[in-house]
Parts: sequence; C-alpha cells; structure tokens
Amino acid sequence: MRFQLTARTGHPDFLDLPWTQTLAVWDHERIVEMPMGIHRHVVRTVQYDDRLYHLKELPRRYALREWRFLRHLKEEGVPVVDVVGVVTARDTSEHERLDPVLITEHLEYSVPYRLLFQRHAHEELRELMLDALVHLLVRIHLNGFLWLDCSLSNTLFRRDAGRLSAYVVDTETGELHEDLTDGQREYDVEMAIEKCGGELLDLQAAGILGPDVDPFGLSDEFRRRYASLWAELTRDEVFADDERYRMQERLQGINELGYDVDELELVQDEPGVTRMVLKTSVLEPGRFQRLLRTLTGLDVQDHQARRLLNDVHSFGAWLEHEEGRQLPEAVVAHRWLERSFEPVIERIPDDLRGRREPPELFHEVLAHWHHLSEVEGADVDLWAAADSYVADVLAFAAEERRVSPAEGDPEVQGWVADVLTGDEPDG
Repeated sequence: MRFQLTARTGHPDFLDLPWTQTLAVWDHERIVEMPMGIHRHVVRTVQYDDRLYHLKELPRRYALREWRFLRHLKEEGVPVVDVVGVVTARDTSEHERLDPVLITEHLEYSVPYRLLFQRHAHEELRELMLDALVHLLVRIHLNGFLWLDCSLSNTLFRRDAGRLSAYVVDTETGELHEDLTDGQREYDVEMAIEKCGGELLDLQAAGILGPDVDPFGLSDEFRRRYASLWAELTRDEVFADDERYRMQERLQGINELGYDVDELELVQDEPGVTRMVLKTSVLEPGRFQRLLRTLTGLDVQDHQARRLLNDVHSFGAWLEHEEGRQLPEAVVAHRWLERSFEPVIERIPDDLRGRREPPELFHEVLAHWHHLSEVEGADVDLWAAADSYVADVLAFAAEERRVSPAEGDPEVQGWVADVLTGDEPDG
C-alpha cells in the first residue's frame, strides 16, 4: 500500500483504512452513515472511538487548495470545519493513481439544512438561516476570500443562543485575494442567491417546502442585508472635531455586531472635519467569546457568549445586592459558574445531553425560566424551571450531537445513498 498522508497532530493515523481503493467501494468496519449536504464528489464518514471524520475524494488540485483554504480561514477566525489531513499519491494494487482524499472532523451539534427544514417551519428558519448565511459571507469577504460556492449544502448550522451560526464546509473552488473588489463581492452574492434558490427548489420538489413558498423570494432580502452589514463594517465615518464621541459609538456598534477593528486611521481632509477609515477584521475568538473565556474558561459561540455574559452580569447585580458590597468581576464569574451554570447542566440527564451542547442547554433553560416566570407573574425557582424544561421541552427535542441519517423524510436514506455513490440526487 502506497500513499502520502499530511495530517495535523492530535488525530488518528488513519493507516487501517483501505487507501488503495476508491471511496465509493469502501466496505470497512469504521464506515458510518451520516446525513450531509449534497456534494459533487464522493464523501464517506469513518469513526474512531467517539470522533467522526468525513473523507472527500477529489482531484489533487482541488484537494490541496481546500486543505490550504480551510486552514487559512480557520486561522483568520472564520467559522469552518476543522481540516485534519489530506491523503495524496494513492495507488491501487495495480499501480493506478487514485484521487486524493481530504479529511475533516465532524462538527458536533451541527445540522444540515435539509434536516433543519424537516424539523422546523420554514417561516421560523428563514430569518435565522438568512442572517447566519449573510454574516458568514461577510466574514469570508472581509478576509479576502472569494467563495464562489456559497450554498446551503456547503454550510453547516449550529444553534447559538436562539439563533443559528453558519460554518463553511466546502472551499475547493474558492480564491484567496489581498482584498476583494465590489464586483467580486457582488458576483459571490449573486452566486449564493442562485445556488440557495436551487436548493430550496429541491426541497419543494421533495415535498419538504410547500408550493406557496417562493425559493427565490429571498434574493432582495439577502442583497439588502449583505449590503447593510458590509457598509456598517467598512464605510468611512466623517465627523467634526467636536463630535469625537461618534467615533466611540461606531466602534462600539461594530463590537456589538461581533467584529473587531483591526486598523483605524484618522484623516483630516479639511480643517475641523475628520474622516475615520476602518479596516474591520474577524479576530478569533470574538470580543464576547474572549471575555467569557477569560472570566469562566468556557469556549462558546458568539451569541451564546453574549447571552451568558448577560446572565453573569445579572447574577453579579443580585449577588452584590445580597452581600451589600461590590465584588470583582472574576469573583462574580466564578460564583456564577459554581452556583448557576454548572448546577443547571448537572440537572440534565446524561441520555439527553447530546441533544444540545451545554451553553445552548443553559440558554434554553434560562428562556424557559423567563417564560414560566412571566406566566406566574413572579420569579420561578431556577431549578424547578430546569426540571420543567427537561420534561416538557428537551425530552421531545431531536438528537443534534450526532444526527441519524434515517431521521425524518423517507427520501433521506436514498439521498445519503446518492451522496455515497456520487450519483446526482433526484430533484
């Protein structure tokens, strides 16, 4: 057996896999079936202990590009799947050269768009998914990356404190530039609209979306949201010398959107008038994630970080009122972990914890607690609310840490089979 594996440390060596065969004919004990987006290449999933890895077979040029692009975007703080390795120089037993294989680690608690639409009403998903996809495309463009393949199939979605966060899966056709022109960005937006509209048509043909839904009706809204967010993050700010407070307001607004300012230049084009030129970038972790990690050690997504920080501050206000004195922020965060976050998570039965990741569990318990308190017109005990959430909400929620390929639509099994064989799915 002859092949070359370039891999990051901390993962299996994958030496026991049948690399002398094409992925489509693999019959190995490590193979497991997982639902995923529709790919143009053969994709298989293997399991090592409690970890899953996706293997994609594709031409050498694209495999090496995707290996490089996914690593670059990860280093720049863009939400992407973790690329683990690339296998090249594969030969069959007859010494015929096979295409390389890219290895990525499965993103836990992520759900493909098809299953999201099967589980939720499209009205509920439209806003969340549209917002997540727009933010992802803007983040990519800020880093000079032209995706050229932005679609629902090439994106994974994770719950993020009542919203969705989008992660890049496929970058093989992308291009990396120093900066993107307006024309390049506009072309990428149009490509995204066309591809997403086609995927929604596919859901409509499968009966998952009703006939009253306009798959391309999101186009104007997608353009508007993208243009608005891009302008907020990159436009120059002009202010008079006695309006410097506006500079702080602008920077704070950018931070609240989950972005940081990498460079700031003040230019005085004429006396008494200053122009603020920004270079906005996405730094990982984000401002709120960084603060929460410093205070608590928790590594969470952006919206979850904001939600948990709000609760830390609320808990701190209550604690200081109870003790009649101000407390250091680090002390408040430590007591919040001990007396709020950890006890809530411990009340979740082990067999149900895979349905949400811990930060999302805590957020949903808080949302349930607030709902019960509003109904009662007074604060409900948090532990009682957690038990109620488990019994009335979580017990009926779908598993999300590892999604079953057989769940939901009866066409899913056939769809998975099409992906594994490389056939084009119907619809």
